[in-house]
Order: sequence, then structure tokens, then C-alpha cells
Amino acid sequence: MKSLLKKFLLIYPFIYSVIFLVNAQDYRISLLTCDPGDELYSAFGHSAIRVVDPTTDQDLVFNYGTFDFNTPFFYVKFTQRTLDYMLSVSTFERFQVEYNYFQRNMREQVLDLNPDQARRLVLFLEENYRPENRFYRYDFFYDNCATRIRDAMETILGPQLDWNEPVDAELKTFRNLIDEYVYPLPWADFGIDLALGSVIDRYATEREKQFLPDYMEAAFGRAMVVGDGPTRPLVKEAQVILDFPPRESEVDLFNPYILWWVFAIAVMGLTFVGFRKKRLFKGFDIAFFSVLGLLGILIVILWFFTFHSQTKYNWNILWAFPGHLALAIGLYSGKVRPWLKKYLLLALIMANLALVFWITGIQSFHPSIVPLLLVILLRTNFLYYNLGKFIPAKSG
Repeated sequence: MKSLLKKFLLIYPFIYSVIFLVNAQDYRISLLTCDPGDELYSAFGHSAIRVVDPTTDQDLVFNYGTFDFNTPFFYVKFTQRTLDYMLSVSTFERFQVEYNYFQRNMREQVLDLNPDQARRLVLFLEENYRPENRFYRYDFFYDNCATRIRDAMETILGPQLDWNEPVDAELKTFRNLIDEYVYPLPWADFGIDLALGSVIDRYATEREKQFLPDYMEAAFGRAMVVGDGPTRPLVKEAQVILDFPPRESEVDLFNPYILWWVFAIAVMGLTFVGFRKKRLFKGFDIAFFSVLGLLGILIVILWFFTFHSQTKYNWNILWAFPGHLALAIGLYSGKVRPWLKKYLLLALIMANLALVFWITGIQSFHPSIVPLLLVILLRTNFLYYNLGKFIPAKSG
């Protein structure tokens, strides 16, 4: 009995949606756009499709932005980009309760589709919701909850859909677009800029900007339906469903901008004292370059051993380099071998090269790494000229 009940609960949403789609005759279809939340996973907002049958009052939301936390090796798959997202179906009431609870604004754009277009879109969603079709390989920029809806509209309307793109739109890179949303989350902003490579520093087209729900909402608001009678706007009605007062932003002093500058000033003081007292304070360099080396290993893993296209060609590796672990080990050994000074010179050159890459626009780095680069330049230079003086060289 329990087994039968469990199976019924698993297939109930699919049965419910099929009954809804078979019985419905006249659909009211709209795009739902939800504002960003406070956590990183919700920082970019959300999009979903609402389908209402006015004759039966059935009201469903098709949501491409869901995933299963119980997936085996969830975080490993998320990191490697082998985690599948899925299309889910819920009632609008349940969908609204969640966003009301987290006090996230929600807007609705009712689409001006003719009956045949609306029917084909609903059948398209129903086909996507079949168990063998509902899962897809998520890509933040090119295949997410927003782009899936855009692609569905292009599939159904074809050449009848004119995005009516502005000719004087502001040029923005993918990194610029991300920064607009993660600026209130400084550590997330730092982590994203550290993990993503130069491939996201190209300009996004107006269509590509639609990976962000706010930009897709604006695109739907401009779009026109052509070749189906008189040209008409895609959106015939817009309304606000949830509207909350703006939240007061709190200034967190514990952020990378302040922390790294405080760190850099402290290292300057440490280096000055070391120069005056003829001490290297190697313990600091061992710890510092070990951390940079571990960050470098992470960058290598994301670059070469995952399926993320956005983590390729990440020139943060010029300052957070895996070889810095060898430098830390060499300093820890207490022996001043010839290769140590050569490596210090290499590290100094790579840090300068990172600045060149930044200035020339090859890759945009997070602004807070400036003090970290200064620390690398300071300590590699200090060690290069003083390693043999303060610690007698040993043979071998």
C-alpha cells in the first residue's frame, strides 16, 4: 500500500498537468519575473511561465529553475557542471507563497498569443514535462530558467517573433551584467571574479542578455508579433503581483576591499620591520604562497577538469599560481637553492603580467586583488634580494 501511494505521489504532478492540458481550451499565458533574493543562488532573479485556463480556473506555473538537492554527489556535480536542472509544475498559489515568504517582488506580463499559438506553447511545455524530457544540463549563461522560456517562445512563434532590439543599447560584457547583481554580495562577487575566466569579458548581444530575468522581462516588453494579422506587442498586459518596500542595504566592513587593503598595509609594515632587523619572517611567506598555490590548483581544476565554459582562460592564474606551493616548500626547507631566486623572479614577472592583462582588457579582475598583487610584488622582490643575505646559503 505504501509503495502504491509513493508511486502515485510521484506521478501525480504529471497526471495533473496532462488532465489540465487535455481539458483546457482557452489559455491565458504570461511570463512571471521575480526579483533577486538575498542568497547567491537567488541573486539574479527568476523567470517562469504561468498558464491559466479561464474556463476551469486551473492555474499552473511551469518552472525550469528547479533541481534536486538529494542528487548523489550534488556539490561535486554542481562544481563540474554535470548537475541537471529540471522543469517542474506547481500551482500558482504555491509558487506565490514562496516568493511572498521571502518578500521578493513578482511581476506578470500577459502574452498576446492567438489561440493556436497558446495551444502549441502549452503542448510544448507538456512535452518538456514528460519524465524523459524534463531534465536538462544547466548553463548559467546559455541554458537556464530564463533562456529556456525565450527559446520556447522562439520555437513556437518562429519568424513571427521580432525582439525589436534597441539600436543604441548600452554595451555590457557578461561580467558587467553579473556585477550588477552581486555587488551587494562582495564576497560572492570576489569568488565569481576569481573563478570565471576571460571568456566572460566579451560583450553580450541583446539576445544573450536575456539569461538574466530582468533583461528578458524588458525584451518581452519590447517584442512584437508580426505576420499574424496586424503587428502587435507580444505583451498585452502587465501587472505587479507582489510588491515590497525596498530593503535597506547594510554596509559590511568585513569585505574583500577593506580586508585586503588592511592586509597589504600590515605586510608593508612587516616587510619594513624585517628589513630593519634583517629578518625575513619566512613563516608569513610560507603561509601566503601556500594559500595562493591552493587557489591556483582550484583555478586549474575549474579550467581543465570541469565542463564549465566560463572558467576557461582564467588569467587569475598569473598571480594565484599552483607553483607557489613549491615556493612555500622551498622556503620551509631552510635551504637557499638556486632555483628559489629564479622562481621568485618568475612570480614577480607573472604578477606584473597580470596587471598588463588587466590594463589591456584581456581579462577584468576583481578590484580588490590590487593590494594582493602589491603584496606579491613586495614580498617576491624582498625575498629575491635578501634571501641569501639574511639566511646563509647552504650547499646541495
